[in-house]
Amino acid sequence: MTEQEQIDQSFMAQALAQGQLAFAAGEVPVGAVVVINGEVVGRGYNRPITQIDPSAHAEIVALRDAAKSIGNYRLSGATLYVTVEPCAMCAGCLVHSRIERLVYATTEPKSGVVESAMQFLGSDFLNHKVAICAGVMAEEASELMSSFFKMRRENKKKLKQRGNNADVG
Repeated sequence: MTEQEQIDQSFMAQALAQGQLAFAAGEVPVGAVVVINGEVVGRGYNRPITQIDPSAHAEIVALRDAAKSIGNYRLSGATLYVTVEPCAMCAGCLVHSRIERLVYATTEPKSGVVESAMQFLGSDFLNHKVAICAGVMAEEASELMSSFFKMRRENKKKLKQRGNNADVG
């Protein structure tokens, strides 16, 4: 394993820890960290439900935290580590904040716009290019997502069964 791969895994582990916080809060377990010069300057996890904010995706929360931390909305030289491939809103924010490098764990087939549903960051009309590294700790991130949605399905099933049992009595 190269030194860069070791660094990427170390920071992705921190993003996964943020995803665990989202899981514990009942949010889709996506986590992110922003790193500049080897230091985490921003952290975030999904919070749209708990914050009643449709823009409170892990990436946006981490980018806001980083911007406040360094005192600038431009995050030149920064790397964003995120557990799941970004959506269109988040990818646009990466461009506007001038993120240098995006590292993500697993793809998001339905709404990921880096490689899955489209390749937004490769668009010719963008005035900033983001370097991309995919697949870092993909298995761990996929397992976290699978566990969350399995739990949600089981909870839904239990609620449905309780509802049917209540009708019987």
